[in-house]
Amino acid sequence: QVQLVESGGGLVQAGGSLTLSCAASGSIFSGTPMVWARQAPGKPRESVATITSGGTTNYKDSVKGRFTISRDNAKNTVYLQMNSLKPEDTAVYYCTVPMLNAWGQGTQVTVSS
Repeated sequence: QVQLVESGGGLVQAGGSLTLSCAASGSIFSGTPMVWARQAPGKPRESVATITSGGTTNYKDSVKGRFTISRDNAKNTVYLQMNSLKPEDTAVYYCTVPMLNAWGQGTQVTVSS
């Protein structure tokens, strides 16, 4: 069973930056696509960024050019670097392994205007 633990959330002013980390247990990490998703209050959960086992990335249009997903297979960790943050980025951010329907507990990101 894969366990995912997110960290790095917090309160930041608009225009600021945060880096989220997701530590994954299990030996399948290196061969597994990973996704960062988020859920804002009153809104459905949405995918923000995806990275394949080979490092190919994909982003939600609204975060392109501002967010960067990366992974360190040696550390079983995936990252989300978030720059130029906007109030509309405020949400709980989750790390997920879609093929296993595994989710972390989430980390809160709050961007003040």
